[in-house]
Amino acid sequence: MKKGPGLFSDFGKKAKDLLNKDYTSDQKFTISSSSYTGLALVSNIVNKGGLSSGDVAAQYKHQNAVVDFKLDTESNILTTLTITDLHPSAKTVASFKLPDYNSGKLEVQYFHEHATVATAVGLKKSPAVDFSATIGTPGIAFGAEASYVTSSGEFTKYNAGVNMTKPDSNASVVLADKGDSLKVSYLHHLNQLNGGAVVGEIARKFSTNENTLTVGCSYLVDPHTLVKAKLNNHGNLGALVQHELRPKSFLTISGAFDTKALEKTPKFGLALSLKP
Repeated sequence: MKKGPGLFSDFGKKAKDLLNKDYTSDQKFTISSSSYTGLALVSNIVNKGGLSSGDVAAQYKHQNAVVDFKLDTESNILTTLTITDLHPSAKTVASFKLPDYNSGKLEVQYFHEHATVATAVGLKKSPAVDFSATIGTPGIAFGAEASYVTSSGEFTKYNAGVNMTKPDSNASVVLADKGDSLKVSYLHHLNQLNGGAVVGEIARKFSTNENTLTVGCSYLVDPHTLVKAKLNNHGNLGALVQHELRPKSFLTISGAFDTKALEKTPKFGLALSLKP
């Protein structure tokens, strides 16, 4: 179904994931299981700043429908229904969170060979409307997104960008925050890193004249061990090691350091994900 330019929210996602995914300063334990009937269960326990929280999630797949249910320790219930192939090129997502009855949202995504459109509408009296569109090909795409609040008649967000993808690289330029920020990223896979990659990202905030340059890389030590590192021009250094203990079960250890203030205590995180 997704043979066109993709969603605007995916612009620069590969670079963002390499720089941010799996980095944590918390302690997290996850255990998951699945069955041949299409039911999957996931339990999470997180210790953050001495405070513990958790959630239990269930997912059920049947034909072209997926139902997700999540209950957390604050008694919030999130339910999401996703239906694909309702139309050969469309995907529909409905979600709501209890006890916030005004949190309901309906989203429709349409994928075409040379265009992708996504619209999300809040299910309340004066909803917010999110809209995004991209045109192009899987190799190069131009896109924009906006959020409109019907109660105030104002646009709270409008962004635009371009994304270029090749088999071994990805580049994107996104103008965001109503034109106040610009983010440029480039990711390249290298055989010298055993299938790993290098990434660079430049973010500029025009209103404060602030620039942030971040570089990072990933390296596959062996088929079961991944090492990642990142550093920005403000001296923030991050690193992690992720090891696959058994198929689909991972242990991740990460750390964050301020190289310009070594007297500060480094932050460390630990995540254990088990799938029996």
